[in-house]
Formats: sequence, C-alpha cells, structure tokens
Amino acid sequence: MSKVYVIHENSEWTVHLTKRLEELHIPFEEWDLSEGNFDLSEAPPEGIFYSRMSASSHTRGHRYAAEYTGAVLEWLESYGRTVVNGTGALRLEVSKAAQYAALFKHGIQTPKTLVATGSEQIIQAAKKLGDPSFITKHNRAGKGLGVRLFHSIEELERYVYGPEFEEPVDGITLIQQYIESPDQSITRCEFVGGKFVYAVKVDTAGGFELCPADACQINDLFCPVGEQVEEKPSFSIQKDFHEPIIEKYEQFLQAQGIYVAGIEFMKDKNGTLYTYDINTNTNYNADAEKEAGIFGMLQLAQYLQGLLERQSGVAN
Repeated sequence: MSKVYVIHENSEWTVHLTKRLEELHIPFEEWDLSEGNFDLSEAPPEGIFYSRMSASSHTRGHRYAAEYTGAVLEWLESYGRTVVNGTGALRLEVSKAAQYAALFKHGIQTPKTLVATGSEQIIQAAKKLGDPSFITKHNRAGKGLGVRLFHSIEELERYVYGPEFEEPVDGITLIQQYIESPDQSITRCEFVGGKFVYAVKVDTAGGFELCPADACQINDLFCPVGEQVEEKPSFSIQKDFHEPIIEKYEQFLQAQGIYVAGIEFMKDKNGTLYTYDINTNTNYNADAEKEAGIFGMLQLAQYLQGLLERQSGVAN
C-alpha cells in the first residue's frame, strides 16, 4: 500500500505532524536517517516522501545525517518518486550562502553578506563589510548557530582568537550586515504546497529565540542571538496580512522546488525589507496557532494526503 514517508533525524520535530496524519487516517511511515543503508540498484517503495532533514542535525550527534539524506533523496528522485522538499530544498537548508545567492538571483533583497573560511579571513571580511555593527553566523546553521552581534573589529578579533569561538561544521562563517528593527520584531511567513498560509510576528524584545517550534522552546533555548534571558518572545499570527513580497516568495519557492518552508524577514527604520532566512524544516508555534485558529501541521498533513490520493488515483 502506498503511504507517506516522513524523512527526519529528530522525532521531537515530527510528532505534531504524525499526530495529524493519524487523525486523518493517512498511512505513513517514519524514516529516521540519522544513520542507515540502502541499495541504489533497488527501486524505492511507492509513496509520497516528505523530507524534514535539519541543518542542525549535527548538533544532536547526527553529523552526517544531512549528507546521507542527500544521497537518499537523489535515489528517490532518480526513480521518479514524488519528493516534497527534495535535493533542491536540502541544498538551501544546509547552506545559508546558497540561500542568499538564490534569493539575490531572484531579486529578493538580503542583508549584505560576506563568506569566509579561516580566522584571518573572517577578520578581513568584516573589515571589507565596513559596518560599525555586524553579525556572524554559521553557513550551515539551524538553531542560530554561531550568530553573534559585534560592534567593532576589535570585539570580533577577541572572539575569533579566543576560547569561545565556534568552528562551523563546514568551516564557513558568514559576516553580515546588522539590520536593526525599530520594534524589535521579525516576521516569519509560512508556506505549504508552495502557497502562503500565514505570517507570524515574533517580538524579540525579550531575547532572540526565533524558532517557533515547541520542542525548540523547551530544549534549544536562546536561539539564535542575544542575551540569555528567561522571558521568551511572543508569537502572534497576523490577521489580514498583506506584503507584496509574498508573491515573490511563492515564485522563488516554485523555482527552487521547495514546497514547505518558513521564510523570515525584518524591516529597518526606513521600512526596507530584508529576507534573511529560509527554513525548509519548518515548525509552528502551538500557542499562536490556537489563538488564531489556524494550524500549519494540519494543512501540511492535508497537503500530503492530497498528493497521496492523486498518486493512488493515477495508479488505479
């Protein structure tokens, strides 16, 4: 029997989806790709394959889960299987440089970003950026890995050559223009099936824990940047949300072969909009959804159900 296969390496981030799949009586199977093996010459099973592989998988002891998932997705696609968030999505998930390059190509403004490897090159890149305040972040990130705010080159030098420096898993550090939001908020736009679902405003005044997932709030505190404070930011789904950028985001996702994603942006004091993150392993904030009466995982489950039914109809 054809079913939905949920590819992941962290069951805490799949439980809300699998509950919805169960509610809708959708047959499914979880594929934990933190490790495994497969035969390239054997045909994969029939079904719908949805990848929730995370860029931060290496922080949970699954160093090569993303690379292994890439091989599995290539295998699935080579046999013509329906893959939701396949190799194109994974490529952007594990490389912010790839994200920014793709966004730039599509005419979507991002913060000015320089890419560096090696301690001295990080310093040189910051000097070249020339901004009094700037941030660093890991190229392969998730959970805000390596995100720090600096106000001088000297401050950066003390960090880079000091004991607190975090070596990126791929060796690549991004040095980026710091965008200051007047109301200390960011907006995350959620898409399912490549179509806009809702926008959630995140008030970051009490810290910068931007991950909307319940599991993240419990176990991955204080991501990605800021002082470690007890107060958590508030999440609120925006009613009657209208931004011209949404149409561009949908076009971008279609061009990249990404079907499920959260895209984050912020505006500076002049109202200029900067897109700074694409998360293809999107999660949702339960409290905000309950208050708004809209549920991302339910819509995702229904989307996967539709794909499965269409596939079954073609097969019959």
